[in-house]
Amino acid sequence: MTIISEAGTASGWDEPPGGTPRGTLILLTGRGETAATYQRFGRRISADAYKVRLVEADLDDVTAARAEIEQHLADVALPGPKVLVGSDTGATLAATLVDQVAADAAVIAGIVLPESAAIDGWEEEIDARSACPVHRQVIGQDGAFGRGTLATGLGAEWSDLTLPVPDKPVLVVHGDADPVTPVEQVTEAYGEAPGVRRRLVAGGRHDILNDLSHRSVAATIILFLESLKLGSDLPAIVYEADEPA
Repeated sequence: MTIISEAGTASGWDEPPGGTPRGTLILLTGRGETAATYQRFGRRISADAYKVRLVEADLDDVTAARAEIEQHLADVALPGPKVLVGSDTGATLAATLVDQVAADAAVIAGIVLPESAAIDGWEEEIDARSACPVHRQVIGQDGAFGRGTLATGLGAEWSDLTLPVPDKPVLVVHGDADPVTPVEQVTEAYGEAPGVRRRLVAGGRHDILNDLSHRSVAATIILFLESLKLGSDLPAIVYEADEPA
């Protein structure tokens, strides 16, 4: 069920009527993105009984974004575990905030780093973002979508960003064909951090939550969430059986 804000746009998605909510995702948008960008993702995740709340995060006003995040984290009507999910610069923000706020974990999808590439031109940008024809149509027809936003980087105030080693569980999902943040930058940034689960998407581009493999990515996130409900050490739910001798 879509939650509509006072401005008339989607601000979140709830579990189906009669369902028992299993947790809450606080979704932090990236450059140019709007609520319309995440209609498909929000409906899919909420269909598995996880509430989703959207925060249109702006790295130029981290104070406001953090205040909205903390409001959701403090809302007793939203069940735990409460997990930050960030895309693009929203992923950058989630990665830096996860240990500073009362979130239980984070999902980092298509993060932007100081070394990430700038993409000029709309055709080049849409190709960098996603190969999914449905998503390309959605953002192409969204009059509120910020075109040209990939032409700028993180900004001078973020130029010395070093990702902290998280104390909480973190799932990193990244396309291995991402032209904005090459996968090598991400694996190097997180190194061998023990609480981080790294998952690469074959052929995946930058908007990895909305690329051709969006179903598999959503399933990967659900599996992470279900494991998190069993413990912060993320015990395996589905595992490979031993091969017969």
